Amino acid sequence: MSGQTPAAPFADLVLTGARICTVDDSNPLADGMAVAGGRIAAVGGAEDVRPWVGPRTEVRDMGGAFVLPGLVDVHNHHSLAGRSELFELSFPASAGLDRILDAVHDHAAGLDENAWVIGGSWGSTLVDALGTEGARRRLDRAAGGRPVLLSDDGRHSRWVSSKALELAGIDRDTADPPGGRIMRDPDTGAPNGILLEAAGVAVETVARRATPISAAQLARASRHAIETLHSHGVTAFQDAAVSVEIMRALKQLDDSGRLETWVVSCMLINDPIFGFDPVGPALLEQGQRFRSEHHRPDFVKIFLDGVPPTRTAAFLEPYLPDGAHGHCFRGETALPFEELTATLRDAAAAGLSAKVHCTGDASVRAALDAVAAVRAAGFGTTRFQIAHGQFIHPDDRPRFAELDVSADVSPFLWTPGEIPAAIAKVRPAEQAAQLQPNRTLLDTGALVAGGTDWPVSPSPNIWEGIQGLVTRRDPTGIHPGALWPEQALTLGEAIRVFTRNGADAMGLGDVTGSLSPGKSADFLVLDRDPFQAPVETLATTTARETWFAGRRVFDRDG
Repeated sequence: MSGQTPAAPFADLVLTGARICTVDDSNPLADGMAVAGGRIAAVGGAEDVRPWVGPRTEVRDMGGAFVLPGLVDVHNHHSLAGRSELFELSFPASAGLDRILDAVHDHAAGLDENAWVIGGSWGSTLVDALGTEGARRRLDRAAGGRPVLLSDDGRHSRWVSSKALELAGIDRDTADPPGGRIMRDPDTGAPNGILLEAAGVAVETVARRATPISAAQLARASRHAIETLHSHGVTAFQDAAVSVEIMRALKQLDDSGRLETWVVSCMLINDPIFGFDPVGPALLEQGQRFRSEHHRPDFVKIFLDGVPPTRTAAFLEPYLPDGAHGHCFRGETALPFEELTATLRDAAAAGLSAKVHCTGDASVRAALDAVAAVRAAGFGTTRFQIAHGQFIHPDDRPRFAELDVSADVSPFLWTPGEIPAAIAKVRPAEQAAQLQPNRTLLDTGALVAGGTDWPVSPSPNIWEGIQGLVTRRDPTGIHPGALWPEQALTLGEAIRVFTRNGADAMGLGDVTGSLSPGKSADFLVLDRDPFQAPVETLATTTARETWFAGRRVFDRDG
């Protein structure tokens, strides 16, 4: 039972007759809740909430409906997702070459003669099929000669047309940029249209200059994305890579009273894939200008490696051999250890936390070693997150808890799917079968927080992630089998990963993440009690209502 003795004015809203899962260890289950001034005033039984009822209080008998804290997504790219859905070509990662070409043809038919075709996302398993001169010529024909820029499902690689290569100045004499690779025809040496990591930035830059997005469109993209998140019950999220323009749009929305969610932004230290400008110190210097009540630019973001399918992740043991890399290729980190450590230390000294993208076990170890050095330098309370952490050497798994480093884990990596299948083509079988040791991380005391990585993940439906955490099976049923089922979590643990843990990991634990007196009244009314539902149906759980700061921001029936 929890709450305070009310003083006028009384509660704005009182819920009774509910089944409330608070994710508050001191008061885990309740059937009533009072909301006053946008905050939770009391949680408990009828005797706890009844004193809060005044003459103007809305009292709702919930009839046994299940109530949960608002969901927290610790890793997405909301603005890019909104822009993609509103203004770009979309097709599923499961689409084959012919289906992609048909989508490009239909989309291009409605564009001006010289307009860009921008969109995605093609599956990582298609690199070989798309990376031929013949495939590029087919793409040229489908687009009617227009420039084309299509991202892969990991958003780290691009498939582009001949016109796009020409406009970006990429030809057979163009050297691979640092941190990137231009895939080439083995006979002629000409670019075949596949650009890995930083090699795609030149095309991204040209494309964005040719198709600039206005401030109004960016605000619309953010609003659209947030409305989508609300429909899935998300009331707080961390955008894992922002630009000045994205932060400006968020602040403008908040200043006008239209940012109805908590947002924590990550400002890029380096940028191997997006083509944002500026990044690094020039971006960090501007961050505080865009701070507002609900927007907190509190993190920096470092890409320490790429992704395994394109052999740009850094590993302790070699990749499977191929003609381009030989038998001993392990990949490498994007920053040397000394620079990484100095960057994290400088961020901590400036009062900023850090999210570090690591997909290979060598990059995870480097990040943990750097955090250890920063902790030893006196920065004991700075928040650090390792994003993805797909592969973690057994010796390093306990270090997350020892160093107080949060694990930012993404749902498409802990069940069978397109990306794990692509990883299995380049990593030894015994390693590829051991992705995302979530159970071990929890058992060793690490703070495990869930992120969708939307739009890398096709949808921000966190219940798909929760079902995957519990079953380690593809919740869509498309991909058979289970991926390292020994690493499964319980349902209660999985819900905590996407509520309280996420809020704690991004510095919002005192504001949201649990239904506790004094916190923001961010909560959901679900269509079922997930603890009473068959585990294989968890992904179809829906929010009937989503509330943020005591205001209903989504009503499925309304």
